[in-house]
Order: sequence, then structure tokens, then C-alpha cells
Amino acid sequence: DEREVELETTQQNIPMVEIFSASGIEEMDINIKDMFGNIFPKRTRKRKVKIPEALQIIAREEAQKLVDMDMVTKLAIERVEQSGIIFLDEIDKIASRDQFHGPDVSREGVQRDLLPIVEGSTVTTKYGMVKTDHILFIASGAFYVAKPSDLIPELQGRFPIRVELSSLSKEDFIRILTEPQNALLKQNIALMATEDVTLEFEHDAVEKIAEIATMVNERTENIGARRLHTIMEKLLEDYSFDAPELKGKKIVINANYVMQKMEDLLKNEDLSRYIL
Repeated sequence: DEREVELETTQQNIPMVEIFSASGIEEMDINIKDMFGNIFPKRTRKRKVKIPEALQIIAREEAQKLVDMDMVTKLAIERVEQSGIIFLDEIDKIASRDQFHGPDVSREGVQRDLLPIVEGSTVTTKYGMVKTDHILFIASGAFYVAKPSDLIPELQGRFPIRVELSSLSKEDFIRILTEPQNALLKQNIALMATEDVTLEFEHDAVEKIAEIATMVNERTENIGARRLHTIMEKLLEDYSFDAPELKGKKIVINANYVMQKMEDLLKNEDLSRYIL
């Protein structure tokens, strides 16, 4: 495995091209890069590499020869057209209550730009023309300030099924804190472990954190599970700062410690609004 062999590898030198194009002609940049890719031929050069790396290079180059990219592109376009799902998040940001005042004009313009795509049209992409007639469009938004009825009527008509989601409960927050593979508690435990500090959360502490998140969301703006990040940051700020001096120690977070850190903030609504 430590022996070196000489290989001929292919590479394509394409000059860096960046075009500041106007709105609506972004694909010009892509087309020019493709054009340069056809103009500049592939070049081969000899390299000395170890046998394991040589096997990887050969396998990669041979695999590329076996793939029919035209068929891959055709199949991808077919799947997008027949099974594609497009999720439009925060659509409430382009809804305007007072028509034609200030930035509301541009918001309506964005809605009218989206309308033909949602209704069904043919869109130009790097890989060819894509029809959006059978693509499923899902839109979501908090709608704290605006309402779904503030969208232009034509766009409202393209989203006939409307669903209202319930706010996260205490039990939901407990599951979010504990169940995911990269749950927030696990992240903080792993972060402290890098300083050789053992961090442990008792179950009553997890319940108290979830209870505080629910309470603050009800009293102030409801930002959902994002609230957990600010609460955890405030809860562990002292230990995070002093972590290098706590090497080899074990820290146990219980409900009493959570209340001790959060009590003053919860009593003062102004503080909880700006800090949590």
C-alpha cells in the first residue's frame, strides 16, 4: 500500500468567469461556463500516487465513463416534473396589508413573479426546460402581522388547502431536547466534553427548560423551538466561559439550578423579552 505508481489523470482547466447579470438572466453565467468547458479541451498529466489513492482515481474515472449524463439529465427532469415538491418558506414576508405603499409594491411584484411558476409554466434551467404544471407547491408562514388573505387573490387561489399548526407544547420541547440525533442537550454535552468536562442534565431540569420555553413563547413572541437556543445559552454561559478551568470535573444540571439562573429573567418581562 505504501508503493507509488505513476498515473495519467485528466483535468479540465476552465477560467473563472463571473457575470453580474440583471434579474431574470442568471442562467447566462451558467451557459457561458458550459461554453468555456467545451472550448477548453481536457488535459492529461502524470502523477505519482500511492496504490490506495490510485485505485480511487481509477475507479472514479471508469465510473464516469459508464454514466450516460444525457440519460441522467433526462430522467432527473422527468422526476422533477412528475414528482417534484417545492417548499416556499416564510411566504408571509411578501404579503402586504396596505397596498401600494412603500415596500409593499415590491412585495406584490414578488408575488406576481411567483404566480406563473405556481400556476404552471416552463422554466429554463441549466439542464433544459422544466414544466412546473405537476410540481407540488407547499407554502408556509407565521402570519403574525399579515394574513393569508393579504396575498394577491390569484396566488391565494393556487393554495386551496390551508392548515393551521398548533404551538409547541412542553412535551414537544422535551422531545426536541432529547430525541433527535443532534439534540441541543447532546450538542452541549459534546461541546463541554472537548474541554474534558462531563455535563449531565437531570430529567427535572429538562422539564423545567421546556416549561420555561413554553412560558416565554406564550408571554412574548412565539418563535417556536428557536427559543431553546437562547435559554440553553443563558443557562450554560458561566460553565462555557470557565470550561478550561473545570477540566476533569462533572457538572450536573438540575431543576433548582435552572430556576436559579432564570428566575430573575422570568420575573422581569422586559428582560425576558430581550434576553430570552
